[in-house]
Amino acid sequence: EGDEAGTHLQTAPPQPLCKKTGKILTEFLQFYEDQYGVALFNSMRHEIEGTGLPQAQLLWRKVPLDERIIFSGNLFQYQEDSKKWRNRFSLVPHNYGLVLYDNKVAYERQVPPRAVINSAGYKILTSVDQYLELIGNSLPGTTAKSGSAPILKCPTQFPLILWHPYARHYYFCMMTEAEQDKWQAVLQDCIRHCNNGIPEDSKVEGPAFTDAIRMYRQSKELYGTWEMLCGNEVQILSNLVMEELGPELKAELGPRLKGKPQERQRQWIQISDAVYRMVYEQAKARFEEVLSKVQQMRPAMQAVIRTDMDQIITSKEHLASKIRAFILPKAEVCVRNHVQPYIPSILEALMVPTSQGFTEVRDVFFKEVTDMNLNVINEGGIDKLGEYMEKLSRLAYHPLKMQSCYEKMESLRLDGLQQRFDVSSTSVFKQRAQIHMREQMDNAVYTFETLLHQELGKGPTKEELCKSIQRVLERVLKKYDYDSSSVRKRFFREALLQVSIPFLLKKLAPTCKSELPRFQELIFEDFAKFILVENTYEEVVLQTVMKDILQAVKEAAVQRKHNLYRDSMVMHNSDPNLHLLAEGAPIDWGEEYSNSGGGGSPSPSTPEAATLSEKRRRAKQVVSVVQDEEAGLPFEASPEPPSAASPDSVTEIQGLLAQGLRAESPPPASPLLNGAPTGESPQPEAAPEASSPPASPCQHLLPGKAVDLGPPKPSDQETGEQVSSPSSHPALHTTTEDSAGVQTEF
Repeated sequence: EGDEAGTHLQTAPPQPLCKKTGKILTEFLQFYEDQYGVALFNSMRHEIEGTGLPQAQLLWRKVPLDERIIFSGNLFQYQEDSKKWRNRFSLVPHNYGLVLYDNKVAYERQVPPRAVINSAGYKILTSVDQYLELIGNSLPGTTAKSGSAPILKCPTQFPLILWHPYARHYYFCMMTEAEQDKWQAVLQDCIRHCNNGIPEDSKVEGPAFTDAIRMYRQSKELYGTWEMLCGNEVQILSNLVMEELGPELKAELGPRLKGKPQERQRQWIQISDAVYRMVYEQAKARFEEVLSKVQQMRPAMQAVIRTDMDQIITSKEHLASKIRAFILPKAEVCVRNHVQPYIPSILEALMVPTSQGFTEVRDVFFKEVTDMNLNVINEGGIDKLGEYMEKLSRLAYHPLKMQSCYEKMESLRLDGLQQRFDVSSTSVFKQRAQIHMREQMDNAVYTFETLLHQELGKGPTKEELCKSIQRVLERVLKKYDYDSSSVRKRFFREALLQVSIPFLLKKLAPTCKSELPRFQELIFEDFAKFILVENTYEEVVLQTVMKDILQAVKEAAVQRKHNLYRDSMVMHNSDPNLHLLAEGAPIDWGEEYSNSGGGGSPSPSTPEAATLSEKRRRAKQVVSVVQDEEAGLPFEASPEPPSAASPDSVTEIQGLLAQGLRAESPPPASPLLNGAPTGESPQPEAAPEASSPPASPCQHLLPGKAVDLGPPKPSDQETGEQVSSPSSHPALHTTTEDSAGVQTEF
């Protein structure tokens, strides 16, 4: 039976897969090239014409808080090769890649980590039953019979499973519910950060890519929100290919898998992961090739835009007027009958949890500053201020303290509206609002830091310092209220457009889309790279519903329950010199004001210097929960052993897929792919490039893959940041919690 399974697995040779992948990528990348010119023109026009958005009152942190460890501690991980649960020392660095070591000693000795997991596209499951249901649904006909051994057994009641529709899965468990809750908050923060993988400041490449994704999917008649728009460009592109390739592969291979249901499930997960890796590497090579091509063309396109900006705008407006005359009657009827009646209910569903979340951000910030002020009074004034401010500066990145803000969005429901407007999931809106919350919290904290630092220059006494903290807090809260209102109103407008525009485009497509090619002749050939009929058509559709959306948000601002400012309320230059303060060097609270950081800098070779350095590094730990490394599980799970041939069969198909990939495309430049325990579950396709240096400073992490990373430093390649030297590990600031939930250092 095992031999038969191996035979069936080999019926999916890599060449046809590579060919199908290449076809999808070629089609998408043509959309990307087309959208690049449009995005470049829009960006340059935007620079000239300005945003028209209200000026933010809070400052934003220009130098990010890097080289911090978000979280560290021990958890149990299920090893698929040995079928055993192993205790792992785990930490989350500032780039939010989960790093797993054999133990804390291995980390301290700079032994390479077992795995680095990029969690983009993953979902956290807290129950084995929930996981088994998803697995059963992913491959029809493999639901295990009642009473048979499942694919996974958890030795405690507190599992955390990272599930991905295409990549490999990760299985963790904790000893207590409190640990499970903490790790869930931390891992959710990782997912939230990694999902938001396209840089916010990418004004051309980012919009070009997301517009190309939307246009490609619409060409396949797929409208509405897409749950797998997660991660960086290569990850999203891999998801796009797998969305099309996965069902074909499942239909072809599913019936040929042999063995018991749970064994077929295990085989399918491994096959899907192997195909996903192949797709990722092929997508990475092709995307980088096209990106290099358009970037080389960029200077020439910029020269044309600068010279002919006015003519391009005139030409685009002429095209828009013709399209508007054609579609406006149909679009207005569609908006009036199918969209307008539902805008208030969609908006209300969005506003309630979002406003609650932003109110919680305000409350958490107020509480943290007030508690700090009380501690200044009770514990010696300015001597402890540096320590307190270092902790406060990382408040927005503290997953546990921010959790009460984020969880407000979990109540978001669009019941009845999701089906009508083809919204596959509300997760895209939840995540976006949560990211705004973190940004606004960090802006409030940074503004508070900057203003308080200015006050400290006056040499206040303890009593004066406490009054200054209170005054600065009140100033910052006023600024927060204004910026929070602006951010929420913009979020509501964008969310309403995100719900309604795809719905309108789908409704209008049967009568309008076939007529669009005739408008192409209205575009001058010289401007064809910057004006596309399809994009202009979408803008016209957007304009038909925008008036109703703006009016709905404006009316909502009048209702006091949502704590929104009216549009007429504008704060101008309330602190004209504030932005000048932010131009200085970043404030190092530990260096300037704490006992450990004040005064002169001793020679690095002295024991005193080492101690000071150690304390400063330790302060960069945001939050830590450490479990006894020697603790054992209540019992060891003994899963059913796999059939004799199946591991070899899966390894064989992975090898075949890898060989096919090498014949089709160059090896990836980055050694840092993700997830499988290094040295324990080797992947044939990863081995050759495991020790090769990165080819560029901006590399991509792939969900579900691991390689030997060489030096044991948490990688920054996911974010394109510089990797710190191996010797600069921040020491762990270990804490535990007593029964009352109060953190105790030891």
